[in-house]
Amino acid sequence: MIYGRTNCSALALGYNTNGMAYHRLADAVDVLDEIGYRAVATTLESEHLDPPNRHGVARCTGMLRAALDKRNLRVTIETGSRFLLDPRRKHQPTLISANRADRDLRIGFLKAAVDVASSIDADCVSLWSGTADDAANSERLWDRLIDGLSEVLRHAESCGVRIAFEPEPGMFISTMSDFDKLTRTLDHPLLGLTLDTGHVWCLDDGDVAEHIRQWSARLWNVHIEDMNKGRHEHLMFGEGEVDFEPIFAALRDVAYGGTVHVELSRHSHNAVETARRAYDFLQPYLTRVDTPDAVSRETNA
Repeated sequence: MIYGRTNCSALALGYNTNGMAYHRLADAVDVLDEIGYRAVATTLESEHLDPPNRHGVARCTGMLRAALDKRNLRVTIETGSRFLLDPRRKHQPTLISANRADRDLRIGFLKAAVDVASSIDADCVSLWSGTADDAANSERLWDRLIDGLSEVLRHAESCGVRIAFEPEPGMFISTMSDFDKLTRTLDHPLLGLTLDTGHVWCLDDGDVAEHIRQWSARLWNVHIEDMNKGRHEHLMFGEGEVDFEPIFAALRDVAYGGTVHVELSRHSHNAVETARRAYDFLQPYLTRVDTPDAVSRETNA
C-alpha cells in the first residue's frame, strides 16, 4: 500500500512552516487552520528532528501528531532546512557531496524524514539535489545523485512513501529538463515532482502551465509565490511578475488533487499577516478551481 493521500480529489491550499520560523509548530498549525489553510508543509528543523539520531523520529512524529490533532490538515514533509546538518554551511552536506560520510549523513536524514512521513500519513517527502562541494564533473555528480537517491527510494518503497523531487535554482538539478533527465535515468514509481512555480518563472524555464500538464502524472507537490525573472527571491503575491490565472487553470485542467503550498521563507518576521494576505490573494483562484460552476463551464466550453 502507498501511504499519503493519493486519492484526494480536491486541491488543498497549504503553507510552508519555513515561513513561520519563530512560531512553535502547534501554534503555527493553529494559526494556519484559523486562516483557512487545509494543508501544511512542515520543514524539519532541529527542534523537530535532530539527525543523525534516528531515535528522534518518534519524538518528531509525536510533535506533529499533537500539532495536527483534530485539525484535519494534509501534511507534506519538507527537508530544506538550512543549517540542520552543518551549522556553518547552508544546505550542506548533500546527496552529491564529495565525501561519502557526508552523503550518508544527508541520506540518513532523508530516510528519517521518510519514517516520519510514513508514521503520520503524509502526502509525500519533498527534497532536492543540493549543490556540489568539490569540482567533480557532471558525470560524477550524476552518479552520486542516482546512488544516494536510489537508496532513499528503496527505503521509501519499504515504507510506502512518495518522494517529490524539487528542481531548485543554483542546485545541480535546477531546471525541468534536468528533472526530465533524472526521471529517465531513475524511473521509479515513487519518484515524482515538487514544482515550484516561481522557480520556473525566475529561470525562464518554459511555461508553468505546460509543465503542470506535461508532468501531471508525477505532480505530487506544488510551491507557489510571486517572483521576478532572473532573480530567485520569493515575493509576496502582487509584488512580482507571475500570472497566476494560467497556473490554476492548468491545475484545474489536469484535475490536480494535491497540495499547493505558499512558500515565503523570508517572511517569518511578519508570518501571521503574511499568511493571511497570501490566503486572501489566492482564495479567488481556488474558488474558480473548486466550484461546480467552474467545472461546468470547462465541460461545456
